[in-house]
Amino acid sequence: MKVDSDCKREHPDYTRVNKTNILREGLCIMKKYLKLLRVKHYLKNVLVFAPLFFNRTLFTSKSVNALIGFLAFCLISSAVYVYNDIQDAPKDRLHPTKRLRPIASGAVSVLQAKIMGFLCLVLSITLSICFGNLTSVLFVLLYFALNLLYSSGLKNRPLIDVIILASGFIIRVIYGAALTNIPISGWLYLTIWTGAFYMGLGKRRNEIQKQGDEGETRPVLKYYTYSFLDKNMYVCVALAIVFYALWAVERNDSRFLWSVPIMMIILMKYSLDIEGNSDGDPIEVITHDKTLILLIGTFAAFLGYVIYT
Repeated sequence: MKVDSDCKREHPDYTRVNKTNILREGLCIMKKYLKLLRVKHYLKNVLVFAPLFFNRTLFTSKSVNALIGFLAFCLISSAVYVYNDIQDAPKDRLHPTKRLRPIASGAVSVLQAKIMGFLCLVLSITLSICFGNLTSVLFVLLYFALNLLYSSGLKNRPLIDVIILASGFIIRVIYGAALTNIPISGWLYLTIWTGAFYMGLGKRRNEIQKQGDEGETRPVLKYYTYSFLDKNMYVCVALAIVFYALWAVERNDSRFLWSVPIMMIILMKYSLDIEGNSDGDPIEVITHDKTLILLIGTFAAFLGYVIYT
């Protein structure tokens, strides 16, 4: 204690430096937990707002419920990511990039991760019960259960793994519709379903490529081939465009038709990315491509203008 007092007298900036170090340590701890929760992937949960957006109710009181639902889904998805990382930690340590994940690297202990995941799960269910309805709570639990099964072994079953990946996107949309009591067009459901299948198959395709380049560790990849994935990917992307075009035609407003070619360009750019040297995960692909971000922003802005004017 005496040494500390002497240091403070000899160095007037001692306290300030000490506070700076504490702040840095705090930021470092926060960063590793945010990485564990995969905050970047919260972008997927924007789909909760899809029913409001397409029904011209985004700027009404219902958006409050949707915002709470968005937060609830962020928490439940983080709980899923934590559980998945705990299960995959031994294999992730052998992977060139995944070994840097918080649990695999040892930055976060398994016990700390379990506590964090449990808190996210409880908070998500609590929010859904307090501000939602029985249907919305069931969809949160369904999402969690499916991903629990995925992480526990179904991710190693061909096709079932992609079905679960795709279902995560559509569950978000249905959850948003149930939470706000707003229906959504069948054509849009089909567009999202086929688009989600396309992205799931594309993720596996990219992983096969990395299996040779980076030593990918997914056992399920041995069941897939480029030929199978390519054929089914482009069936799905073609159907997504057709279903979206049918929705646009159904609007009886020629302005909606102009959004169809924009969507086609977005999907072509996305295809170019996943067949190249991208991460393969939809969020990683999008956030690492400025052109794709610009195209998606243009699409959303144009569609918003047409819907709300």
